Amino acid sequence: MTKGRMERRLLTAKSRSPIGVRDRARPVVARREPPAPPARPLGLAGTPADNATESEYRVADRLFHAAIAAATGGLSPISIAEAWHDWMLNLAISPGKQQELLAKAIEKNARMQRFLAACATSSEAPPVIAPLPQDRRFRAPAWQAFPFNVLQQSFLLTQQWWHNATTGVPGVSAQHERVVEFHSRQFLDMLSPSNFLATNPEILERTVREGGANLVRGLDNLVEDWKRLDSGNRPAGTEAFAVGGTVAVTPGDVIFRNELIELIQYRPSTGTVRPEPVLIVPAWIMKYYILDLSPQNSLIRHLVAQGFTVFCISWRNPGPEHRDLSLDDYRRLGVMAAVGAAGAIAGGAKIHAVGYCLGGTLLSIAAAAMARDGDDRLKSVSLFAAQVDFEEPGELGLFIDESQVAFIEDVMWQDGYLDQRRMAGAFQMIRSQDLVWSRLIGEYLIGERPPMTDLMAWNADATRMPYRMHSEYLRSLFLHNDLAQGRFAVDGRPVHVEDIAVPVFAVGTLTDHVAPWRSVFKLVHILDTDVDFVLTNGGHNAGIVAEPGNPRRAYRHLEYRHGTPHPAPDPWMKEAEEHPGSWWPSWFAWLAEHSGEQTLPGRAAGGGRSEYRTIAAAPGIYVLQP
Repeated sequence: MTKGRMERRLLTAKSRSPIGVRDRARPVVARREPPAPPARPLGLAGTPADNATESEYRVADRLFHAAIAAATGGLSPISIAEAWHDWMLNLAISPGKQQELLAKAIEKNARMQRFLAACATSSEAPPVIAPLPQDRRFRAPAWQAFPFNVLQQSFLLTQQWWHNATTGVPGVSAQHERVVEFHSRQFLDMLSPSNFLATNPEILERTVREGGANLVRGLDNLVEDWKRLDSGNRPAGTEAFAVGGTVAVTPGDVIFRNELIELIQYRPSTGTVRPEPVLIVPAWIMKYYILDLSPQNSLIRHLVAQGFTVFCISWRNPGPEHRDLSLDDYRRLGVMAAVGAAGAIAGGAKIHAVGYCLGGTLLSIAAAAMARDGDDRLKSVSLFAAQVDFEEPGELGLFIDESQVAFIEDVMWQDGYLDQRRMAGAFQMIRSQDLVWSRLIGEYLIGERPPMTDLMAWNADATRMPYRMHSEYLRSLFLHNDLAQGRFAVDGRPVHVEDIAVPVFAVGTLTDHVAPWRSVFKLVHILDTDVDFVLTNGGHNAGIVAEPGNPRRAYRHLEYRHGTPHPAPDPWMKEAEEHPGSWWPSWFAWLAEHSGEQTLPGRAAGGGRSEYRTIAAAPGIYVLQP
């Protein structure tokens, strides 16, 4: 253990109590399978106890904030205003920066004038600025013809100047600088000439060629989308992907159900299986079947075909009556209940635990608590696009500060939960060019809808998060980073993820805006164990759903062994060999390496135990809850 980690543990006793810790402490007992704690009612209906004594003034504030949220898409206007205020005040007392921006404005204007002069004498004037590599808006040849080349060059120069203006201002906090730069970019993206009929040559050409039929189709698409949104229905085309019909169809049985989860055991597809079962903990912010989409890209189906007994948690979609569910309820009634069931059905064999996204964060908490308490039921831990250190959360961190968290809490206080639809605005803003403006152009101006896919249909199947649990998650993990700092407590005592001693397989995705790969890579440095790290191309979802045979996938693989020098992420990525194809076979091989031979006959549902008999066929009922 490093000196820094030892000092951090010694300081833990002086740390503040994290959000979400139970009021009563439990005795410390090392044991293999801790007895279940006394049952308490879940999801107590009505207002939480801590709100019962709130004054009418505080209630008025909460209601007012919730009303504002309805108009702002759940974003706090104060958080944004604070950032711009910080930027404007510091820019006002920075004459050097002001002169720099004036000089850049004069220089860019001169470049634009030279470009206009070149356009007057040549039909192929060389551009004075090129779009960023990821900017695909002006790639069509029609954008190089006058006057559209002038429009796009002027826009790109203006965009570059605003980047200069919003960055590098002395005295502006790093968080506020990122917020100001981000929102200025969003505003300019909205005004891009590619977004309007009169200034987009591709749309104009299509409109002339079709005699305006594209605009008629686009209007029909807009009206249909508005009606679906107003009625709460899912987007057009999602009807083709019915849960249990065309997606989530891997054969299995619900063998355990409590107030929070259904546990699915998948039926074997091989004559023999390995002794160690695989338990999957998906994120509660999404429905589990992203890992069991269509048969060809179902990670669960492929895993079963490798001779593993596979279990997967299906989270309940909570409602207002579950507002008091805590983050520890999700650990205790989710992960730990599933570990107990999977271990019993497997005859006491150790478990390969797998966590995806927030499910991986929760699994890390549970695994750290198990290691602390001497509970050795895990054989390995696999974490897919999951963070335990939230110091660098990527662009999603732009929407998380004290003001924003308090705003979200007031929204949840009124409803008892946070609907994922309220978060959709933030996620879409992060990738507005791809998720907002390209859709506006394609569906409403060109009049063509992209074909619906199983992944897109799953993404539209929104879920909710209970008031108390999500508040604890945002404050304790995202805002205060208690888990990585050794302050997060389970049963009244801190847990340390470096206590996890079993082998770990971690996956980061190259263009992940939710769990940036460099943040996931920190597991190599944080954990005191062997870590295999895979970096795959793609985003948070598509990079994980990377079935074999997908020609667009490639990955890099780091085999870090505990005690050897720690690599830095960027130099490693540049030097590591890129392997074409899916990373799944590498993970399957890693699991096999840490498992016994396939000698056991396939396990029946529930393993023949009366307490885990079949309740319903997969996918169960929780995943179908609207």
